[in-house]
Amino acid sequence: MRRVFVDRDAPQRDAIEEAARWIRAGHVIALPTDTLYGLAADPFNADAVRRTFEVKGRAAERALPLIAADEAQIAAHLGPLTPLARALAGRFWPGPLTLLVAAPAALAAEVTGGTGRVGVRVPADAIARAVCAAVGRPITATSANVSDAPATADPSDVERTLGSRLEFLLDAGPSPGGPPSTIVDVSGPEPLMIRMGAVPWEEIHACLQRA
Repeated sequence: MRRVFVDRDAPQRDAIEEAARWIRAGHVIALPTDTLYGLAADPFNADAVRRTFEVKGRAAERALPLIAADEAQIAAHLGPLTPLARALAGRFWPGPLTLLVAAPAALAAEVTGGTGRVGVRVPADAIARAVCAAVGRPITATSANVSDAPATADPSDVERTLGSRLEFLLDAGPSPGGPPSTIVDVSGPEPLMIRMGAVPWEEIHACLQRA
């Protein structure tokens, strides 16, 4: 596995571009986010998605979350957000709020875990957003660990546990860690809390009340 170091505050363009090339070529890489390290692959490439499940040893019925550079990238590749989703995105993105939206037909079916929906967010991490921008589409960001093992914010843990299964690790030092992203289903007429996380439901409810 190739391990490349990158400055979290001023990411080097060549490191970002190399990470993007690996993803565009159908490989699975590890990269930092605003919470933990994640496994990044092209969610529109069925072979890359299957490889992601193999790296994690993850059951195929479990969906893979996505991250994106910004709302415009999500609209271009997953479809425009509903007014409800846009209100939440405007308040909490970039940040640890994942929105469940309807999955487009072009997305690899395994990404949705058979639900027809996909979770996506814009992370509060310049490196992760820059990689998404360089790839030109949203990418996967499931935690970089063996399934059912603890997720990690330490790139050295990623190398120790998954180094033999990955092609590339973008190392920005330890990620902030903390709770996982909050997941809200906005694919229907009413928002549904799917997972409590870093963004409290009270804040989400207050945002929707104002909207």
